[in-house]
Amino acid sequence: MNKTLISTLVLVLTLCANANAQGLLQEKNKFTHQDTLRGSITPEREWWDLTYYHLDIQVNPDTRTIAGKNTIQYTVLKPNQVLQIDLQEPLLLTKVTQNDKVLEINHHGNAHFVTLKDQQNIGETNTIIAYYQGKPREAIRAPWDGGISWKKDTSGNHFVASSCQGLGASVWWPNKDHMYDEVDSMLISINVPKGLTNVSNGRLRSVEEKENTTTFNWFVSNPINNYGVNINIGNYANFSEVFKGEKGDLEMNYYVLKENLDKAKVHFKDAPKMMKAFEHWFGPYPFYEDSFKLVEVPYLGMEHQSSVTYGNKYMNGYLGDDLSGTGWGLKFDFIIIHESGHEWFANNITNIDIADMWIHESFTSYSENLFLDYYYGKEAAADYVIGKRKNIRNDRPLIGQYNVNNEGSGDMYYKGENMLHTLRQLVNDDEKWRQILRTLNSKFYHQTVTTQQIEDCLAEKSGLDLKGFFNQYLRSIKIPVLEYKVEDKKLHYKWTNTVDNFVMPIQIEINGQSRWVSPTSKNQTLKLKSKNSKIVVDRDFYITVKAL
Repeated sequence: MNKTLISTLVLVLTLCANANAQGLLQEKNKFTHQDTLRGSITPEREWWDLTYYHLDIQVNPDTRTIAGKNTIQYTVLKPNQVLQIDLQEPLLLTKVTQNDKVLEINHHGNAHFVTLKDQQNIGETNTIIAYYQGKPREAIRAPWDGGISWKKDTSGNHFVASSCQGLGASVWWPNKDHMYDEVDSMLISINVPKGLTNVSNGRLRSVEEKENTTTFNWFVSNPINNYGVNINIGNYANFSEVFKGEKGDLEMNYYVLKENLDKAKVHFKDAPKMMKAFEHWFGPYPFYEDSFKLVEVPYLGMEHQSSVTYGNKYMNGYLGDDLSGTGWGLKFDFIIIHESGHEWFANNITNIDIADMWIHESFTSYSENLFLDYYYGKEAAADYVIGKRKNIRNDRPLIGQYNVNNEGSGDMYYKGENMLHTLRQLVNDDEKWRQILRTLNSKFYHQTVTTQQIEDCLAEKSGLDLKGFFNQYLRSIKIPVLEYKVEDKKLHYKWTNTVDNFVMPIQIEINGQSRWVSPTSKNQTLKLKSKNSKIVVDRDFYITVKAL
């Protein structure tokens, strides 16, 4: 076994161990009432529609505490007098008010039910203010476990950042913590010790200097999911450039530790390259109004909307390794490309229920392939995505269990991208495939969606019957097996290990001549010119081939 393969296997096993040990993508078969309160659209959530947040907090790195308030504006959809706010222990929700009236709170673990005094009339826009304080959960192995990373840079300056995918944004601030309802816009006011800078989502609206502290006011003008909201606090330097994009000038801002400024100016050249490739494949960057930022953090990185975080140590690959083992993964910085790809799939198109997180991760892992395709060609891209198949475990389906905040298998990365690579072959028209990907981002622009909506759109735009295809790759752990044998100048072939109604033609070569065949679960035959015909199955299809 060569050193590259050993290194890749060790890395993959480490990633899986971290994810499983700390909770993100962990297999879970038993669920609690807290899981239901976190993961379902409860009656106390469904009657009101989020419109605006103003998160106004002070972060004290010395004591590792947060204190402040979140002003929550909403529109009444149906009559109800009880509203659910989420905030995770050990943080304390100390008070909630509406129209200067202190409201009763019934605390149920991480879910808090607020009884409103004023009548809630359909169509009205109302506001509550949630006050809180305490020491938030510390992230030990961010981003796998989530929480706040309280670190220091090499000069001893505080270096602080949030990460909370899966765990939920309520680990550090009070909100309506369910993916189905994104706030329309948001003001983020973060007060930090003087000498430090906070970088959050959107555009910097103002800076307020006080005697010992500074408040940074960031405004997000587009809908944003809760886990996409972030704080990043450090001794930052800033540089920027303007990208000439499909919707005009896009401001691209970079915040890095001052000690890394020179290397960042060289290394971050992947960022405009990413933007050019992804606008080609997916359509315009979805958040021109809020700009694009790449922000250095003390952990690996995360897809925070318009504030993508970076901690890949200024190396190509994944911390210097190639997840595919082909060499192509060292042609780009994995975190810059992958996490930025989430701006289209996760931030623009967002799953309603985290059980459908494959929508985020499968398409974004596949975006790495498309980045390579754009700059190095189809064969390089195919080498890369196929090379990552060795990391697939097929331990459980890509779709998790609904209404209990449960993700599917971590295979949503490597298996998911190979599923999409296979679908590209079935479409068999690269420009049509590109337009399908762009259609997804225009049709579901700034929306939360279900798996079924994505399936239906792909089927409609491709003109293919994909029900069995998605049942096979998303809902089962079976990998289709193409069994074949050559006998008496005939090719015998069929599918095995498939779900009911699985339909998928496949491309093969017979003595160097390419053609399509349509296996079923029953034996099919094809006449050959020679009993010694050489059969080669196209490698781009994610299947198992078994010559009998």
